[in-house]
Amino acid sequence: MGVPQTMEALRERADFIKESLQKSQIITDNMAAILGSFDHRLSALETAMRPTQIRTHSIRRAHENIDKTLKAADVILSQFDLTRKAEAKILRGPHEDLESYLEAIDQLRSNVKFFSSNKSFKSSDGVLNHANQLLAKAISKLEEEFRQLLTNYSVLDLTVWCTRKVLFSGVLKRVMNRILDMAMTSAAENKPVEPDRLFECLPNSLRPSSSSGSPRKHGDDNSKSPTEHQGKSLENAVYTLPTLIPPRVIPLLHDLAQQMVQAGHQQQLFRIYRDTRASVLEQSVRKLGVERLSKDDVQKMQWEVLEAKIGNWIHYMRIAVKLLFAGEKKLCDQILDGVDSLRDQCFAEVTVNSVSVLLSFGEAIAKSKRSPEKLFVLLDMYEIMRELHSEIELLFGSKACIEMRDSALSLTKRLAQTAQETFCDFEEAVEKDATKTAVLDGTVHPLTSYVINYVKFLFDYQSTLKQLFQEFDASDPDAQLTSVTTRIMQALQNNLDGKSKQYKDPALTQLFLMNNIHYIVRSVRRSEAKDLLGDDWVQIHRRIVQQHANQYKRVSWAKILQCLSVQGGGSGSGGGIGGDGSASGISRAAVKDRFKTFNVQFEELHQRQSQWTVPDSELRESLRLAVAEVLLPAYRSFQKRFGPMIENGKNPQKYIRYSPEDLDHMMNEFFEGKTWNEQKR
Repeated sequence: MGVPQTMEALRERADFIKESLQKSQIITDNMAAILGSFDHRLSALETAMRPTQIRTHSIRRAHENIDKTLKAADVILSQFDLTRKAEAKILRGPHEDLESYLEAIDQLRSNVKFFSSNKSFKSSDGVLNHANQLLAKAISKLEEEFRQLLTNYSVLDLTVWCTRKVLFSGVLKRVMNRILDMAMTSAAENKPVEPDRLFECLPNSLRPSSSSGSPRKHGDDNSKSPTEHQGKSLENAVYTLPTLIPPRVIPLLHDLAQQMVQAGHQQQLFRIYRDTRASVLEQSVRKLGVERLSKDDVQKMQWEVLEAKIGNWIHYMRIAVKLLFAGEKKLCDQILDGVDSLRDQCFAEVTVNSVSVLLSFGEAIAKSKRSPEKLFVLLDMYEIMRELHSEIELLFGSKACIEMRDSALSLTKRLAQTAQETFCDFEEAVEKDATKTAVLDGTVHPLTSYVINYVKFLFDYQSTLKQLFQEFDASDPDAQLTSVTTRIMQALQNNLDGKSKQYKDPALTQLFLMNNIHYIVRSVRRSEAKDLLGDDWVQIHRRIVQQHANQYKRVSWAKILQCLSVQGGGSGSGGGIGGDGSASGISRAAVKDRFKTFNVQFEELHQRQSQWTVPDSELRESLRLAVAEVLLPAYRSFQKRFGPMIENGKNPQKYIRYSPEDLDHMMNEFFEGKTWNEQKR
């Protein structure tokens, strides 16, 4: 195909495309015209519907506002209804249903909070004022209920509570009525706490005997320092706290206390609790027998009365701290749990007077005139304060109780100081004892037995004494105790040396010293003092006893033994005894004189020394044996040698009155402490 034909074909196609484009433009213009018409119609329709839309929106908003208003009104009405119901319960008071009463108070607080945060309501101020007044009235009744619950269950006045029994309802009714049933069948909650109830709470080892009905007193049989004889058992002793208020009532009191605190009535709560429980505690302490005494009161008392009071005080201190104060602390912590600002102060105020009364007695004793017999009770008092130290620190550990804690510590130190000074006074009193009462028979002097018993009893307080020494001196307490004991023993011996000089008979002087030193040695050997003083001390003093026994024999029997000696003095001067064949060189007259002198001297010794006393049987027998071993052989020898000279003469029995057996028999009567009348019989 040629070029012309190709060009013609292209032209035809171009014309077709042009025609097609023109048709598309026409269609497009027509569509635009149609769409423009729709836009105009829609604008007109929108303009026409706008009022209807506005009315519809207003109606919807009105419905929403109505719903909100109805809901708000419902909430307000429900608050009014709850207030009305709470008011009815509060006006009835807490006696009928305490549980519902407490719920009503909580509801009132909620209502007050609601209206306080919605003051835009027209009547909110009036409702709020009414609710606040009602709440104040409710809290006032609540205070009175707290006071009555606390008072009546402390006192447990059944005539009051029995009238209330039928008024409780629901679960609370069953609980409260059960409590009242228990109360009416038991005196366990009576006020004050009876001593018998407190004694039952003690460990068995500390309970008073059933026969006496009172605490064991210092000086009773088997009464020893708790440190040595009861210390171990007391460490593990179980104390049962007394029931001060029935356990099921305590949660009610706790809830009431919480309500009062929430209402801002802390001070009213404090005063009610303090006044009620302090009175109960003070009466319980008084019921035990505790009384406030001054130093002058103590000075006027007979020692036996004072000693009994001190023994009781020691017992009462343990009861007060471990039972009464501990019980009050537990009760206070339970009722005022969560009220830390009041709890410690309440406990301090409840106990302060009772603590003061107890400690005042100890202070009066510590300040009174010192005397040796007070040392042991001072040590007992010091020991009980040491024993109770940790409990006192625990119970009275708060800042509110610092004064009581310091007072207890001060008393402990004062007792320690007084005991130490009394100890020193005792040592000096032993050294300077100037009693003129002489023991005529040479037996153990009362001072000796007193001092030895005193020292032996001191050893029952070893632990206490060592603690006491360490209060003032950091050196070895064992060494201090040894030193003090040694000084007391030496002071006693010095005093006995002085007292022995009162005897005109030197033989009785030696017998007196022998008896007393022997008593000291024997007592030491049988006591714990032996371990402290040592074997050397014992051996030295045993030798001293023997020295005095030897001195007694020499002074008492030397003269009579001279009568039995050929070389001894006599009325004869030598020369033969005519007609009897004797080669002795002593005349019959001299022999008669010797026998006569011996008889007189022996009878005199027998008469006098039968009235003397050697109280220890072993020492007495050994002393008799020692004398007999010298006297009887000498007498037998003399009688055998010179007796025939008398026996062959006239009236031999006038001169040879005693056989060796007679002398031996009479020797057995020596040192028996017989009176003159007994000897005559």
